[in-house]
Amino acid sequence: MMHISNSGSLQQSADGYQHHADMMRVQQHRRHDAVFDQWAQGCGVIEHTAATQLAVFELAANLEETGKINNRQECYETLIALDEIVNQGLWLVVHMTYAKNIYLDGRDLQADDFKRDPQGHTGGSLNMVPAYAAMMALNSLTGQHRDWLMGQGHCIAAVDALQLLTATALPERRRRYPLTDDGLSAFVQDFYNYRVAPDGKPASPLGSHVNVNTAGARMEGGYLGFAGLQYVHQPLPGERLVAFLSDGAFEEQRGSDWAARWWRAEDSGLVSPIMIANGRRIDQRTTVDQQGGSDWLCEHLRHQGFAPFVIDGRDPAAFVCAIYNMEQALEQAGDAVKAGDAVYPVPLPYCIAETIKGFGFPGAGTNAAHGLPLGSNPRRDRDALRFFQQGARALFQPRETWELAAARLAQPRRPIRPVAVTVNRNDPHWHHDAISPMAALDSYFVDLVEVNPQLRVRVGNPDELSSNRMNQTLDLLKHRVTTPEVGNPEAIDGCVITALNEEAVVSACLANQGGLNLVVSYEAFAAKMLGALRQALIFSRHQKEQGDPAGWLGLPVISTSHVWENGKNEQSHQDPVLAEALLGEMTDMARVVFPADANSAMTCLKACYGDLGSVWNLVVPKSVMPAVFSAQQSAQLVRDGALCVVGHCGAPLQLVACGAFQLQQALRASERLQERGVSHSLVYVLEPGRFRLPRDGYEAEVMADEEVTTSLFPHTVQARIILSHIRPEVFLGHARSLDLGPRRCVALGYVNQGGTLDSDGLLFANRCTWADALMTLARISNHKADDWLSHEEQAAIRGEGDPYAVIRDPYPAQ
Repeated sequence: MMHISNSGSLQQSADGYQHHADMMRVQQHRRHDAVFDQWAQGCGVIEHTAATQLAVFELAANLEETGKINNRQECYETLIALDEIVNQGLWLVVHMTYAKNIYLDGRDLQADDFKRDPQGHTGGSLNMVPAYAAMMALNSLTGQHRDWLMGQGHCIAAVDALQLLTATALPERRRRYPLTDDGLSAFVQDFYNYRVAPDGKPASPLGSHVNVNTAGARMEGGYLGFAGLQYVHQPLPGERLVAFLSDGAFEEQRGSDWAARWWRAEDSGLVSPIMIANGRRIDQRTTVDQQGGSDWLCEHLRHQGFAPFVIDGRDPAAFVCAIYNMEQALEQAGDAVKAGDAVYPVPLPYCIAETIKGFGFPGAGTNAAHGLPLGSNPRRDRDALRFFQQGARALFQPRETWELAAARLAQPRRPIRPVAVTVNRNDPHWHHDAISPMAALDSYFVDLVEVNPQLRVRVGNPDELSSNRMNQTLDLLKHRVTTPEVGNPEAIDGCVITALNEEAVVSACLANQGGLNLVVSYEAFAAKMLGALRQALIFSRHQKEQGDPAGWLGLPVISTSHVWENGKNEQSHQDPVLAEALLGEMTDMARVVFPADANSAMTCLKACYGDLGSVWNLVVPKSVMPAVFSAQQSAQLVRDGALCVVGHCGAPLQLVACGAFQLQQALRASERLQERGVSHSLVYVLEPGRFRLPRDGYEAEVMADEEVTTSLFPHTVQARIILSHIRPEVFLGHARSLDLGPRRCVALGYVNQGGTLDSDGLLFANRCTWADALMTLARISNHKADDWLSHEEQAAIRGEGDPYAVIRDPYPAQ
């Protein structure tokens, strides 16, 4: 015990000595530079520690030496302006939560000036103000633009407030909210006003989370943790990105720990991850805080390949120094690798900004600070009113002060990233014989990669790319690893991001918005990608509605090793839920397609890359499948959403298939009907979502043409049987225009039966065989099943006979 105590005393003594030495140095700097001294005195609620003052002195010297500024005073004057704008930003954020009226003369608000129902994620937003403002200050100092990403999207009030004060908000927002009492009062009144416009959209452009009305926004940040998975994959070479991350999200989503293993200077821009470590989730402390705080987190991050360091998260100047130093360190690390003096993974700088929830306003550090730090409404509570007035006074800056500060923080122009070019220069190599559709996609994707060298490629692979028939892709692009194993398709600069974490690999592709992407997953496990995909789809749809559509190439998410061919595993591997969930999203953004052979699969992939800002879920078999559609038919199938395969659609009976295995069953049923001389048609549905009742004008634009629907699915059909890859109720609910009512139309599909069975066994277990289709068709069309099926086949369908009367026996008698 004495040894530990003495060690602790020695450490305290060393820390005390270092602090004393730092104080001596900063006092010397302050005596010799009046502008540095003016900044070092702080402003409002902002104070500067000796460590931060020394860091700023070194920053100014470096900026001067590299020619980014003319003299050090420029740096200090910018940081003075930064302190002033941060205080005013904090002031505006608390007014956004509580106030309905704003007075730019700084008078105390009275009870009637407050909202009846204050709302806001105020504590986190207050913590974000110095961080975001610091990025702006560094942009101004260096003349370089930085993109930003915010994992805690609910803290958007910080960004919205600062952009408005500094005139960096979008033009429409600046026109709507001029910097006057009335303009800013309208601004705070629109925050969480819940009003709905006549078209059903929110009446206010301000949202509870990041949205498309905020300049520079790239993702909503409503799904905690996805920013931590995406930031390292986002910037292209020459670009810079600051990622504001949440300590609460750190425990929410695994996979962000791997960022250091993916970064390469050759194909990645500079990233500066900053965790806002305020120690609190919504109603309790974070796990990091409970485990031991920043010391524990730093140790953990070092083991994951990061170079973590801690700053004062209450001081905007500390953020400025942190971002600049992280970029310098990452550039130097990349140069060292190129020179042969280092190897990947390089230590990825990682800033931990220690603060308390809601710093700068009464109630900071309490559970209440997450939402409403005062704990009560100043409109009704005198104590809350008094605390608000005190807190606002401490933050308020005169108008002329913050206006000059905003002018000082003028931002460089954002470089225009060109819209991704279409990759559809070459047609696929068409197939006429049986082949695995996945193998055909593999060959076509490799061709696309080779003729588009200007596009950065990312392949998201949560499991076995080779098992899913993507061998050429793997051989060409290789797994991205840090120590390649001889004889395996691995490389330092590999483009295949492989991790047993579906969210992590799909995020690598979602973040690569300037490149060419492909995601391949077992269908059952692809469901874990839904949250990340949905966040991207929603944001992209909002961009379209705003008149500024996303410019990234369509993202193909290929679901293979799917329900009907994954029988060797248990029922957990047999799940079509991703396709079902994405069918629920807006059809113009989420395209769910079921190619039945190689040619239709390649045509879907080509169409996906010709689309912008959308996600295509291609449900593709990896099994060898017969060639059904020609190149021309495949193009027609993608264009129209469905195609007549057999017969004339004016016939009284109709078979409809959606899914490769379902088409084979429908063709077998059709053959039996043809043998019996029964007039019928067989239609294949590639994209059931295009036969829904459109929910708005954008969806209506991508619906199948009325002429196509009428010709393929006439209401004169007396009886219609649908064989569906997905659950039958889900299919009927979405493709509503195909439903003739329960007496004339029945859908068969996955009904939650399965286990260790082969494909034919799964079809039989789910009552989705050719014979089930004919038995059901006979029933609803008043025909006799005896006319179409033998007694043995009927007994099998009733569950009373041998299943292998209608399906293939995997172990026939020798």
